[in-house]
Amino acid sequence: MKKIKLKKPVVYSMCAAVSVLLLGGLWYADMSNQSLNNNPDEDLIYVSRLFDDNVVSVVNTLPTILRPYNNPEIKSLNNFYDYQSDEKTQQNAIINYDTTYIQNNGVAYGGINDTFDVLSVLPGTVTSVKEDNLMGKIVTIQHDNNIITTYQSLSEVTVKEGDNVAQNTIIGKAGDSNLEKDLGKHVLFEITMDGKYLNPENCFDKTIDQLKS
Repeated sequence: MKKIKLKKPVVYSMCAAVSVLLLGGLWYADMSNQSLNNNPDEDLIYVSRLFDDNVVSVVNTLPTILRPYNNPEIKSLNNFYDYQSDEKTQQNAIINYDTTYIQNNGVAYGGINDTFDVLSVLPGTVTSVKEDNLMGKIVTIQHDNNIITTYQSLSEVTVKEGDNVAQNTIIGKAGDSNLEKDLGKHVLFEITMDGKYLNPENCFDKTIDQLKS
């Protein structure tokens, strides 16, 4: 094979051309990288918009008010006294004790032969644990939105004042009361919002926003 000998000017020209090509490639790569860095979140913004625009969440983050028990055999034993209810319902909402008639501010739940767990209907803080001669052991819980729940006629209490309880926490056991001995094992449940007594039966399975509306 015949060897070709290049003159020095030609070699210099070739080297210069290669250098120009290399520098051009580096400059193009740098400009492309700067262009990408100018919009670092472009893809993220697109994905965010794709999922955020006109999307309605199907997950309800607000807790609903549960019943103060989980035994399906439990039933209501009396009614909440409502001035607007019919006469029969009002009669079942009057407590007769020692010739004194008392309007029922809650609902008694029971109806089985044995005791049962009593549960917190919402997360909250235990503000009072006491015992009453007529109503037995009583637990009061403060919740958000100025809601207070009271659990009366308990035979046992498993929480103490100051405890933070989650929803469905067992706070005690149903028991008897001297006020309504004929009800057997039960819990008298009361709920207030902004100091006003509410009918528990109208509160279960509703959120706080639904109660306010």
